[in-house]
Amino acid sequence: MTLAENNSSPPCFKGKGKARHPEPSEQTPLLLHHSDVAPSQPPATDDEDVDLESSSDARQRLYSKLRIVFLASLAFCIIIFLLFALLAYSYAARLSDVSPEDVLENALVIQGPYRVSVLNVTADGGTWIQVRAKVGIDAGSLIGVDTDDDEGTFYGMWKSFGRWGVKILDRVTVDVSTAQIFSQRQALLATLDSPPFELPFTVNPPYDDSWLSPLSLTLFVVPTRNASDINRFVHDSWHSGAASVHASIRSVVVSGGSANTGGWRQMIRLQRLGIQTQLSMKLPPIPGLPIPGEDVPLPSISQLITLQSFSVESEAKDVTVHALATVINPVPSIMDLTAPSLPFMISLPSENHSSIPIASVHTDPFALTHPNITLTISGSVLPLPPPPSASISAFITRYLSLEPNPVSVSCPLFPFFAIDMEFPAPSSKPQILRNVTIHDMKIKPNSASTGFLASGSVFARVVLPKGMDLTLDVTRVFPDVLVFDGEVHELPTLLLPQQKDEEELPDPLPERAFGHIRPEDWLEATSVQVDAEGEGSIFAVTADMLNVPLEVLPGRQKQFSNFISKVVFGTHGALAGLQGTTDVGVHILGLPFRDHEDTATGMDLLGLPFQGSVRIGMKDLLV
Repeated sequence: MTLAENNSSPPCFKGKGKARHPEPSEQTPLLLHHSDVAPSQPPATDDEDVDLESSSDARQRLYSKLRIVFLASLAFCIIIFLLFALLAYSYAARLSDVSPEDVLENALVIQGPYRVSVLNVTADGGTWIQVRAKVGIDAGSLIGVDTDDDEGTFYGMWKSFGRWGVKILDRVTVDVSTAQIFSQRQALLATLDSPPFELPFTVNPPYDDSWLSPLSLTLFVVPTRNASDINRFVHDSWHSGAASVHASIRSVVVSGGSANTGGWRQMIRLQRLGIQTQLSMKLPPIPGLPIPGEDVPLPSISQLITLQSFSVESEAKDVTVHALATVINPVPSIMDLTAPSLPFMISLPSENHSSIPIASVHTDPFALTHPNITLTISGSVLPLPPPPSASISAFITRYLSLEPNPVSVSCPLFPFFAIDMEFPAPSSKPQILRNVTIHDMKIKPNSASTGFLASGSVFARVVLPKGMDLTLDVTRVFPDVLVFDGEVHELPTLLLPQQKDEEELPDPLPERAFGHIRPEDWLEATSVQVDAEGEGSIFAVTADMLNVPLEVLPGRQKQFSNFISKVVFGTHGALAGLQGTTDVGVHILGLPFRDHEDTATGMDLLGLPFQGSVRIGMKDLLV
């Protein structure tokens, strides 16, 4: 047995191998000393140095390439930016030369308005109006980037960039300050305010209107309070055939994009100050009216309005008014307009050249129709003090005489502006007093003079025109009667209240007239309403007269003697014709008149014409 064989321990080999740590066991400490875990690094060899030098050269070459790429990209971006800046500057220079007149005449296209709606009327006379139309801006023609057939390569690229920019911008927001509208005589007609609104852009628009976008704009309009300026403007527009105005706007700010989106588009901003522009619109032909011109007179308001029907009715607390009128529509058929209920005040002229309000009315909401607009009107008669009774009596007198009445129409929302027009006369002459006679008439000599005295009960029917369903209480009458030998067939001519003279007789005297009956004071009367037959309200009126002077007309003693002879010797007496006028004092249910002590009173209807007859027999003569 050799020594190697007898040695039981394994052989031990020494070398440069990496030292190994013993396997961990239960006795191995959790934290080792630094010397245990950080063995010393072996020194670098020559091959490793060569590898490090080649890696450093590669990184330097990579850095050089990256610098070249970065500088080239930066230079390209700068060039592109400068190119875009130059292009943008060229378009900005063009835009700076664009005037508001260029935009209005060459770029802005408005179709309509199609609908105008009056939303509200404020107490200070302003009106909120909503206008709907179609609108668009041909930005291509404005800045010269529309497609042309003969454009060159560079110029075509320049215009392509412009068209691309217009499409990206898409629209602008316009903020306009208060606009003042003047007539050609430099008279202020109205002020106009509007919120910011958007205008869409387009290039190469088609020939039809498919490229236009709908626009709904709310405007606040305050008309002038000078009615004479409005009237002068209307007259000038009619004689020239066109409505021409001058618009003055303090500032207009145009911003890119929509107002509520934000973004880079709103950085594009353009402001114009002190804008002055002229606007003109030719007056369209109006059916039923002459063509406007210098030698053609302006039609009156009464020629534009036709009163189809009206009615008044007594109620417990007031007198209501209802009317239906048509108005010639001067607005072109392409425009629709809706308006809310509008109040109006109807006034009558008085003796001192002022106006007396007599009715407060309002229209139902209405829309434009062609060729006429139909207005439904309702309201009530205002309580009136006694002085206006003369004006109302004059109104009724002219109405019954088939004469139009001057009235003034104003809107409480625009108290500074009133329209003078005519209330039309009826188509046929109404007869208010009918079946006038004197029951139980007695004639006797007047012991105090050479005349005679007449007594009896005056009877008549008060028939109101159709549509006047008033409840009347006739309290007194004041007749002025001519007595004729025989029946009278013609009604007397009405006299206006201010033309009436107590001592005046017709000149010349009518044929066969021989007597004149006129009491010294009012006669008390009573009235009873009876059934109407196709008319307005009808009342039977009775008034007793006692010993009222019956005077023989000058130069008519012979006619009087002949009449007395017929009474004495005739089998059935003689028929005396009655013709004249009478004043009637009435109370109207629902329409109290107030005196100076605020006491309810009635009103007097003056100078109502009548005619009738009475048969006088021998027993009626008291000798």
